[in-house]
Amino acid sequence: MSDLKGRAVLVTGGARRIGREIALAMARAGADIAITFLTSAKQARETVVDIGSQGVRALSLRCDVRDEKSVKAVVKEVEREFGGLDVLVNNAAVYETVEFEKITVAQWDEMFAANVRGPFLVSRAAAAALRERKGRIINLGSLGGVRPWATHAHYCASKAALNMLTAVMAKALAPEIAVNCVAPGMIDLEEKRPSEFLQKVAAKTPMKRNGKAEDVAAAVMFFATAPHYITGQTLVVDGGLGIA
Repeated sequence: MSDLKGRAVLVTGGARRIGREIALAMARAGADIAITFLTSAKQARETVVDIGSQGVRALSLRCDVRDEKSVKAVVKEVEREFGGLDVLVNNAAVYETVEFEKITVAQWDEMFAANVRGPFLVSRAAAAALRERKGRIINLGSLGGVRPWATHAHYCASKAALNMLTAVMAKALAPEIAVNCVAPGMIDLEEKRPSEFLQKVAAKTPMKRNGKAEDVAAAVMFFATAPHYITGQTLVVDGGLGIA
């Protein structure tokens, strides 16, 4: 694939897990890739090496997407290194399981700071550069943003807010920038043996398996290379779990 040959891409939280898979998929498609990390410095270095092995430029930058100054500095550096920006993937996020009555105000605020304020800050900072190249923004949402999970109230609410932010940005940044969202369901990153819970979810899912990181990356690649006319959409990648 060379659908992104010569393009510049920024993937927040791209050092590991789904973010890493997205970054590698875009590198294989020919794009120069910048990833951000917050605490995963070792994984970021490893991912940059793997990206570079695809024959493209690779850059890793520490960034706290919750912090306006940190975000502005990173976007400026990406523009300086790559000469511009074509695709922004807002992947950096936090996830937590807490019973509703035990969620603290601090936990609630932290969830929204990372999952909603972060994509807003990075998108706003990158908007001028993306507008110049008729670029794209792809937010990483969640099935939890469209389906209620009783032990994830703050997480679900934050991802639902991200869905609305996607739609608002699609209108506000049109016609130069296309903005869409990929919402994964249960993703098994195969970091350990499947738990009883994961096995139960897979059995309940119409496709009879949990998702993989590459399933999410493929959906992100779709929005990165699809007609620019497609905007304001949330694509749920869940094997049918949401309709089970």
